[in-house]
Amino acid sequence: MTVTILITRPEPAATRFADQIGARLGDRVVTHCAPLMRIEYGGVLPEIGDDEVLVFTSGHGVAGFCRLSERRDVTCYAVGDATAEAANRAGLRAISAGGDAGALLARIAADGVRGPFLHLRGAHVAGDITGALSARGHSAHEAVVYDQVDVDLDDRARAILAGDAPVIVPLMSPRSAQIFFERTKGAVAPVFVAAISRNAADAVPAGGAEVVEIAQTPDGTGVLNVLCDLVNRLEGGNPAQ
Repeated sequence: MTVTILITRPEPAATRFADQIGARLGDRVVTHCAPLMRIEYGGVLPEIGDDEVLVFTSGHGVAGFCRLSERRDVTCYAVGDATAEAANRAGLRAISAGGDAGALLARIAADGVRGPFLHLRGAHVAGDITGALSARGHSAHEAVVYDQVDVDLDDRARAILAGDAPVIVPLMSPRSAQIFFERTKGAVAPVFVAAISRNAADAVPAGGAEVVEIAQTPDGTGVLNVLCDLVNRLEGGNPAQ
């Protein structure tokens, strides 16, 4: 049995993730990229002081900032390694927290950095980083530098979900989970979810999926590990173990 993995991330992240899946699983799976969101960059930046500390929680935030500013001499914190690598490639000095928002706040506290902080974010976010920093006594503000615009599933994705073969769906945020299940009401294919976090898993409606597995680490590698485990279980005939 060939398992289908339906990738709903925005491009170009969707294609990159499909390539990573192919490198791990080869022809054991079929991947299809059907983004549920399109990234649109824009916004206005406040004046950035020499002591400003930038905070990035996604690679899109890095790209959005770099479109609006030529500053590359500012220290920045990134939620995870992939975001830090994107910042470093852009010429910024990035410190990776290696995890989620909680890890980011903990790393900033451990380093004793006082700010002021500027969070470069999208129009939709899962957590209030600026509020959390302010609650800890820091000067913190934010700037929206991109939007995540909803798009419809394509015809092939709908056909996949109308079949009776199992479909694995990696979900990288609570919002992507919400959009996916809103757009796929009435789908009959058994859906197996690989969620990047507990928050993303909690956004899956009751009865919406046969199985919901949460990544051990809140990043692409963690989700990829869950995908591999689900594929092994589906091929072995015991997906619910």
